[in-house]
Amino acid sequence: MANHISSEKRIRQTNARRLHNRYYARTARNAVKAFRALTDRTEAEKKFPALASMLDRLAGKNIIHKNKAANLKSKLARRISALA
Repeated sequence: MANHISSEKRIRQTNARRLHNRYYARTARNAVKAFRALTDRTEAEKKFPALASMLDRLAGKNIIHKNKAANLKSKLARRISALA
């Protein structure tokens, strides 16, 4: 157990941030999964900008790594072009 007041506060802050980050990372994973399940190209093209924006925001807040966001956007863009 922590012996200093500052370390107890740090533990509380870390737990709060971890839960916050976990929520948004899970939301992003669900959004990517739903996007991959799409079969209609026009619908995918409509939803892609919002998903890309979400990934960019998460990368900007260091919830996911910026390269992971870039890789996901690239793969999802390729998936759109593969849809007929």
